[in-house]
Formats: sequence, C-alpha cells, structure tokens
Amino acid sequence: MPLNIVLIEPEIPNNTGNIGRLALASGSVLHLVKPFGFEIDDKRLKRAGLDYWQHLEVIYYDNIDDFFLKNRDAKMVFLSSHGTKSHWDINFTDDLFLVFGKESVGLPKPLIEQHKSQLFKIPLYSESIRSINLANAVGIIVYEGLRQIKGN
Repeated sequence: MPLNIVLIEPEIPNNTGNIGRLALASGSVLHLVKPFGFEIDDKRLKRAGLDYWQHLEVIYYDNIDDFFLKNRDAKMVFLSSHGTKSHWDINFTDDLFLVFGKESVGLPKPLIEQHKSQLFKIPLYSESIRSINLANAVGIIVYEGLRQIKGN
C-alpha cells in the first residue's frame, strides 16, 4: 500500500466514513486510534463509507501509545494547522504514515512538540478560518502524495 492514513481519536463518524472510502479509492491503509467519538458500527459511519467498508484495510489501536509501539519504525509526518512547513514540502514515499488529529482540537500538544520537524500544514488563504474539514484535509494530502509517488 502506498500510504497509511492515521486518525488519532476521530470524533465524527461521517468524516471517518468518507476517509475510509478515500483510503480504499487510493489504495491506502486506514489506521484508527481509540477512543472514538462514535461507535464503529454507527449508521452514519457506514452511510458515509457506503458498502465499501468491508473491502477496506483498517487497523485499530486501543490508544495512542499502542499505535506508536506497533509502528515505532515507521516513517511519519504529522498534519496540523500549527505546522510551520507547507504540505508541498513533504517528501512522500511508499508506506509513509500521514498522522491527523481529531476534528475538535487536532493533534495532542505533546505530539506537536515531539515531532516539530515532521509537522506540516495545508496553507490557508483566508484569515477567516482556522482549519479545513478533516476529510477534505486527508483528501488533499493523500492525492498530493499519490501524485508525487506515482508521478501522475
């Protein structure tokens, strides 16, 4: 699989369902880190993921420590509105882990502090908003990554 999409404590089932659909379309693996703000069998999750969820490769983690323990050797980048580097500067490679925070507050502050050199943001061209929707952000990053990796 070319990319790994990581959602740290996702809160909105519709976003997670749409991101799952995107993961399947892009050939990516979806990593979901608990606790979730919904039940995994939530109707809204399934509706957003339609009938594709059964075909998706999803890996679940009990918590953030479990995720980092199981993926300690993985190459990762972290996406946050607090990043100082643009997502255009990410060096996308096969098997790269793209780590996103939860909708309400983003990545936990300790993660931001620990991974400043790997912290990127999607540029915003309006001062009237703080961030964009999580599912949209994941789509932007994943398809830029595929463009770079596949040269399309």
